Amino acid sequence: MFTGLIEDVGKVYRSEFRKECASLTLTTDLPLKEIQPGASVAVNGACLTVVDKPEGRILVEVSSETLERTTFKKIRRGDEVNLERPLRLKDRLGGHLVTGHVEGVAVIEQIRKSGRFSSFFFRVPEALCPFLVSKGSVALDGISLTVNECSDSRLSVVIIPYTLSHTNLRRRRVGDKVNIETDILGKYVQRLMGSWDKNKTSILKI
Repeated sequence: MFTGLIEDVGKVYRSEFRKECASLTLTTDLPLKEIQPGASVAVNGACLTVVDKPEGRILVEVSSETLERTTFKKIRRGDEVNLERPLRLKDRLGGHLVTGHVEGVAVIEQIRKSGRFSSFFFRVPEALCPFLVSKGSVALDGISLTVNECSDSRLSVVIIPYTLSHTNLRRRRVGDKVNIETDILGKYVQRLMGSWDKNKTSILKI
């Protein structure tokens, strides 16, 4: 489990693609002594497992399922990636509950500057729209953000200068794709309401 508060912006040192999977070697300023093989790390919002630490870097493997649902199919050497270590039970939850299970890919349609702030507009998969609400939470490339507005298959977020300078959003341009994970609470509510409609009774009474 993660919070969506990015700890470091690393870089892809090497990307290797095989028939059904891939491996990424990443440079990072995260404390490598605290990251052991087998540990989880969120890379652009996707929960991946560290399998090795070659030459002061971290090596993660990407399954075929993750490749299919994320932007990793196009990731290349030099690309910036948002990194976050898992939440510890004693930590403050400064963002929102992020599972690291990316659901799809959103596309940047527009970027507007207004003084010190930036508004990003995204086109999102229609299947995810029921889980997006204005002023609700969403994770984009692993960043915990507040949905400013959403309608049909579009959402917007307002980015403060700190977030822009401390995440890979600083390099994003119109047409770029980002990983998206909707709020887990919204998904459970949707499932509960679906059960209610189907059975015409509250699941709590079963």
